[in-house]
Amino acid sequence: MAESGAAAVPADTSPDFSSARVLVAGDLMLDRYWFGEVSRISPEAPVPVVRVARSEERLGGAANVAFNAAVLGAHATLVGVIGDDEPGARIEALAAGCGIELHAARDAQVPTTIKLRVIGRNQQLLRVDFEQAPGEPMLARTAQAVREALPSCGVLVLSDYGKGALARIDELIALARDANRTVIVDPKGDDYGAYAGATILTPNRAELREVVGSWRDEADLRARAQALRESLDVRYLLLTRSEEGMTLFSADGVVDVAAQAREVYDVSGAGDTVVAVLASMIAAGRPVDEAVRLANRAAGIVVGKLGTAAATRRELFG
Repeated sequence: MAESGAAAVPADTSPDFSSARVLVAGDLMLDRYWFGEVSRISPEAPVPVVRVARSEERLGGAANVAFNAAVLGAHATLVGVIGDDEPGARIEALAAGCGIELHAARDAQVPTTIKLRVIGRNQQLLRVDFEQAPGEPMLARTAQAVREALPSCGVLVLSDYGKGALARIDELIALARDANRTVIVDPKGDDYGAYAGATILTPNRAELREVVGSWRDEADLRARAQALRESLDVRYLLLTRSEEGMTLFSADGVVDVAAQAREVYDVSGAGDTVVAVLASMIAAGRPVDEAVRLANRAAGIVVGKLGTAAATRRELFG
């Protein structure tokens, strides 16, 4: 089976997300932005001097997935690890402000993960990351929080940014499978063995290439993607392909969804939006192919925005 298309969802058939309950677990981050003007080069080194005029803070990583789901109107529960510090408190405050139910383990030994971006003249000049993997006690508390929240949620999203919060992801997938819940994994790294048994994997092109190698043509890509999906016992593999749209691989065949024609401003967080829309749609009882088309539309919207952002209901449904 091969199909294509990217039609908008008519407003009169837009899903009711009020009953959708999505559980997100993974690497929690605080995204910080410093905005300023560049008017000279530093006399100390050949680098621009940015005079910071304002700053913003946003939920990042797995927290951005939960934010995107909450913006749609879904009930989002978020599980992860934060430090016992000011950035961790900011994540708590931002989550509360948008209605996210946060169950975060506070680790006094590990600082909250921060991505600091310096923006000058609407261009990202520098990104500084502060991160440290959580210890085993925090992983155990994360698993327990997922176990407790799972019965009241329809879909589990595991947002893996490779920061260590999902070091025991295979256990979380097993918990969800035992509870007969859909599991969506946004993967990282070159070994997908720990993701075996998930319902949906959502790699982008670069991430898939790390695992299956470079493909010669479309037929080769399809063969490699399907072989990976089957070897992992994954029902769907959704490949996000930037300007080429998305491709959904399953035992039923392949569905291609063309990209929305939009100007790309910033791809940060687009993958978070994709998994959030997928999860919210499935939790609302919509079929996977419809969820993929809406996720594709949402991705086309957020890449036109600066930094981690979300697609609103009005933008998606008019």
